[in-house]
Amino acid sequence: SEGELALCRATLYGALSLGFCLPTPETVERLGSVAGTAALADAAELLDGDLVGPIWDLKDKVENLEYLVGDYRRFFGHTVRGPVPPYETEYGVDGLFLQPQEMSDIGGFMSAFGLVVNPAGHERVDHISCECEFLYFLCQKEAYALEQSDEAMLVETRRAERLFLKDHLGRFGPTFGRRTAREDPDGFYGALGELCAVFIEGECRRADIPVGSEDLQLRSALPDNVPMACGAEEDGTNLIEIEDMDGFQTP
Repeated sequence: SEGELALCRATLYGALSLGFCLPTPETVERLGSVAGTAALADAAELLDGDLVGPIWDLKDKVENLEYLVGDYRRFFGHTVRGPVPPYETEYGVDGLFLQPQEMSDIGGFMSAFGLVVNPAGHERVDHISCECEFLYFLCQKEAYALEQSDEAMLVETRRAERLFLKDHLGRFGPTFGRRTAREDPDGFYGALGELCAVFIEGECRRADIPVGSEDLQLRSALPDNVPMACGAEEDGTNLIEIEDMDGFQTP
């Protein structure tokens, strides 16, 4: 059903959001165990059979948590410009006001649905994990609207999904994914990057919007001492509801 497919898409977005956060024991359990991988593969198979191989590839590349944390810091760095910048606004054309405008637009999408960045995570709103978590939220909301036969909610949620993909995640996600895959061709993050690119490209085609470039250029570099936060280390949650600052709740 449409609702089941929306939940399958939410599952994939949730896995990407978790995978691109600073690793925790949950990362190893959900993306490195047989049970976790099988559940993810089942959801992926209903969407696109091409996603299943990269998902099982993830399990084979998960080692211990310490190793994953080391790789995370190595590829995504302690500064904004690590080998693979995980921030959308580091990609694209230069412009004095473009980056603040894009950040404001991303935040506007999220606040329209009652979400803000979790202050405990110390992460920027344009981080790949935050953007994937937002689409995870919207897909769950889409499934809820279908279950409740709420046409107004369904139309607005699907519209937000399409626009956010077009203007943000679909624009830079394929570049980020392919860049990660090239940087770590034999490791966990390379496999996760490949999954990210293939899934987001498929989402763009499903929504009938242009697929983002696989080689979007980086903007002029900021000073290398600009710090990069490591995300919400305790629970992997980037976004929280404005009305409930104690934690993230789905509708």
